[in-house]
Amino acid sequence: MAMRTLAVKRARSTGAEPDAAPGEGGGTMFGKGYVVIVVAEVVLLFGGIAVLGALDRPQETNVAWIALVVGVHFVALGPVWKNRSIMLPGAVLTVLGLAGLAVTSTSALPWVPFFGGVLSGVTLLAGSLSAARYAQAAQAARAASG
Repeated sequence: MAMRTLAVKRARSTGAEPDAAPGEGGGTMFGKGYVVIVVAEVVLLFGGIAVLGALDRPQETNVAWIALVVGVHFVALGPVWKNRSIMLPGAVLTVLGLAGLAVTSTSALPWVPFFGGVLSGVTLLAGSLSAARYAQAAQAARAASG
């Protein structure tokens, strides 16, 4: 959270804060909608983990809960940033989190870190690589045209 806050402050202070949707003119990435979603994410993450602990749920449940909340976070950011591409990894993370939560009540409990952790990490990596490739291609196209 501290790193995110520092990155936002630096982007704003240097004038390097990107538009929410490049070329579509609507606000900045770190506007009010972003702040509301991130605050909700933090509350849900830590509040949910506290509730799961109070309910004596297995530790593995926390991994699934984190995947679910982070997934919903990306789905919610899609419309705010006017960028639907982040909604796909968000939906996958949400499904993985829900699957992990469902598995916590079964004998397959040891598999929860695989669903909520490993597959979520692979999903985030694939989404990041896809976004980087798209941004690189867009930058190359702009350079070629102008």
